[in-house]
Amino acid sequence: MKLFFLPFMFIWLGFAAQSQWKATTAQEREAGELRRKLLENRSYINKISFRNVGPAITSGRVVDLEANPANPSEFYVAYASGGLWHTKNNGQSFVCISDNLPNTFMGDVAVNWKENIIWLGTGEPNALRSAYAGNGVYKTRNNGLTWDYLGLPESHHIGKIELHPANPQKAWVAADGHLYSPNKERGIYLTIDGGRSWKHTLYIDDTTGAIDVVVNPANPDILYAAMWHKTRSAWNLVESGKTSGIYKSINGGETWQLISAPGSGFPVGNSVGRIGLSVYPKDPNIIYAVLDHFSSRPDTSRADTSARKNLKKAYTLSDLQHLTKEQFARLDESKLDSFLREKRLNKYKASEVKARVASGEFKATIIADYFGEAEPAPNVIGAELYRSNDGGVSWKRTHTHYLDNTYSYYGYFFGKVWVSPRNPDKVIIAGVPLLLSENGGKTFTDIGKANVHGDHHALWFNPSDDNHFINGNDGGVNISLDNGAHWFKANTPPVSQFYSVEVDNADPYNVYGGMQDNGVWYGPSNYKADMAWHGNGQYPYKNMIGGDGMQVQMDWRDNKTYYAGSQYGAYFRAGFNESIKRISIRPTIELGEKPLRYNWLTPILLSRHNQDIIYLGSNRFHRSMNKGERMENLSDDLTNGGKKGDVPYGTITALSESPQRFGLLYAGTDDGNIHVSKDGGYSWKKISDGLPKGLWVSSISASAHKAGRVYASLTGYRLDHFQPYLFVSEDYGQKWKRIGMELPAEPVNVVKEDLKKEDIFYVGTDNGLYVTIDRGSTYMAWTGGLPRVPVYDIAIQPRANEIVLGTHGRSVYIAGLFLIQQLTPSLQQKELVIADLVVQKKAGTNRVTAATIPVTVRIAYFVQAPVITDISIKYENQTVVLSVRDTANTGFNMVNVDRELDPGNYSLEIGLPGGSKQTRSFAVKAD
Repeated sequence: MKLFFLPFMFIWLGFAAQSQWKATTAQEREAGELRRKLLENRSYINKISFRNVGPAITSGRVVDLEANPANPSEFYVAYASGGLWHTKNNGQSFVCISDNLPNTFMGDVAVNWKENIIWLGTGEPNALRSAYAGNGVYKTRNNGLTWDYLGLPESHHIGKIELHPANPQKAWVAADGHLYSPNKERGIYLTIDGGRSWKHTLYIDDTTGAIDVVVNPANPDILYAAMWHKTRSAWNLVESGKTSGIYKSINGGETWQLISAPGSGFPVGNSVGRIGLSVYPKDPNIIYAVLDHFSSRPDTSRADTSARKNLKKAYTLSDLQHLTKEQFARLDESKLDSFLREKRLNKYKASEVKARVASGEFKATIIADYFGEAEPAPNVIGAELYRSNDGGVSWKRTHTHYLDNTYSYYGYFFGKVWVSPRNPDKVIIAGVPLLLSENGGKTFTDIGKANVHGDHHALWFNPSDDNHFINGNDGGVNISLDNGAHWFKANTPPVSQFYSVEVDNADPYNVYGGMQDNGVWYGPSNYKADMAWHGNGQYPYKNMIGGDGMQVQMDWRDNKTYYAGSQYGAYFRAGFNESIKRISIRPTIELGEKPLRYNWLTPILLSRHNQDIIYLGSNRFHRSMNKGERMENLSDDLTNGGKKGDVPYGTITALSESPQRFGLLYAGTDDGNIHVSKDGGYSWKKISDGLPKGLWVSSISASAHKAGRVYASLTGYRLDHFQPYLFVSEDYGQKWKRIGMELPAEPVNVVKEDLKKEDIFYVGTDNGLYVTIDRGSTYMAWTGGLPRVPVYDIAIQPRANEIVLGTHGRSVYIAGLFLIQQLTPSLQQKELVIADLVVQKKAGTNRVTAATIPVTVRIAYFVQAPVITDISIKYENQTVVLSVRDTANTGFNMVNVDRELDPGNYSLEIGLPGGSKQTRSFAVKAD
């Protein structure tokens, strides 16, 4: 433990004095992995199991899939942060084969079906806000039972692995590199020895990575690679640049030449974004390239004639920008009134606004100033498809029209194209829709039917029947056998990406949560996956709100009223009872006030002291005293003022209210500020001056045990800085103490205090869950069947005394807290303790008239050191009805047995070598 403490303190002190945070190195991440293993090995609680409670129906984002060409019922699916899964029955069931890896972050999978070798590149290449960094490339020859690590740890995000069609020792990797920081370990890598060593053969600069690579199957010495310039920060994404382009190698990837040069017919310049490639195998001179073209479209609205403009019923926001005072005075009042109504500004009349502009009270830019960063997204060209018939010497766009709404303005999220292995004119593009062309890209048809989720990332053509597709998207796997006319879902893995989790107070209680691109759902906490819902049509989880699902708050008084919504503060109050009116609770401002800034995951909080009160954070603090009917803007800007960019920044990211004191509130921001209010939000004091500057406040948790105690976690994820930052204050934030230095190099997402024991709290990171029983002095990893997945949010249901984890990649996990709450220092000094004994009628049995009763006996016991234990159960202290020998690890151990027992009194005995024993009595009753 101390071996890690001193160097970690050195890192902390050095960074605290710097204004620029450094990306965590591969060596630091590797040291963090060793620290993680230490916390696993010394954990007392890993035998306390979690149960996964779904949902699976929503599935999660697929980044790649590969099917067996000889048996298409067998395929592999890589989920962005949910791991690699294998099916042999056409998606009816799956098995995860990657849970023995250090993380669940997938980039690309490639399969040598002849040799049964799987290559796996880690780290999602889609450059969105929750794309997690992998640590390189792995290979398995036994379907994931064991993995060989092949290196490239600084690649972070791998766009593609391409295998030589005949030589199993040769492969190419397209490494996209770091997402939020420059690095040189990006580009094309070549191995000729099965991944034991790599040669970096294509590199441009530290912000241009390789996003795709394809091989000519007829001549594997010929390859094509797509390079992509981009930079991302918390407030801005530059998704195109002049170094983006297509490269060709004619010597097996040893050297490369730019073929998308001026004069080739392919676009060049700063507007060239992500590129995807596909080679037609029967004539490899035919190549398709799909492009995210980030040039602006011609502004056709400005070319409208006056007569056409007069046909509009309302102005658009672009019509009202860049106006002079004189131009504003000439605006049509009826169309301005229509605009104000559409934008929920109907309290203002056009005549009033025009008069206040004319008087000089308002600027002529008053409307544009009101919306600020909420201006319409850039009207860019977006998706374009190009084709070369001469091996990349020349290129021609296949279509004359725009591919409207294929990419919209976020082509960085897509960028894949596939040509049929049988027909050079049959091609599919992945975007928001799934587009099929059967005439070489001249025209397209959207084949994403009602049963197909949007936002597509992966596709496989059956080489024997190109009407058979397997498609991967943000909602899982869809399969079509008739050229996209009909589809069915193959969504049995619970791989949803939860942003938040909440519980109600029903019995049994329900779990609620918002998910990436899958809305807000709720379901029972006692959910067990089975296929019965296909027969009755009633899946246990139900949808509440669409979009990207964000936070949820439940009114525990009726378990019917909820507050939920989607990205950037689009929240509503609604309910499961028709009498509960649905209303928007998104705060508004007055004309002339500065625009509000909303985080992607805008925080909301329902007061447990008075559940008529709802809090919400933009860059200001907002409160409603009447269930959202009226939202008050109580604070000034609590951030450092925001930064110019295309992503809202300078926003509130975390809210907490003291369970002990009504109106004791905390607010944290994405730019590192924390404020406290002791009067319900009317006045605020900044309390973060002693904390590291420039990090993102990921969570705040006011203590249920001490009024002045508060926990806070900060993250450098959006700087590729992965060290953990966890703090506690005992005096309302006046002084902070760092308490997370023993944790591995994993960003901290959430800290949640135990409701019964003040020395216990739980920490969710990008790689799992940790527990401290001494208020942060030491930590244990809690695995218990939980994969190495991001724990994004934590809720605790007090009556059930259970912890609920919202994971970003593996849906929801639940476990009881009773045993952990017993883990006191005095317990740890005892050699043997029977910690819990539960006897229940065996699940699924209804027999009550027989002489014996089928029961399940669940035993939990604690041992101080690894040992072999003897466990027995005696009837009436005489007859032995159960005798088992258990291999116990240090800490809690579990034994579950099913038996037919007579009604009567029983004794449980657990013995250690040498004679030490513990006993516990219990009874089995006829009912």
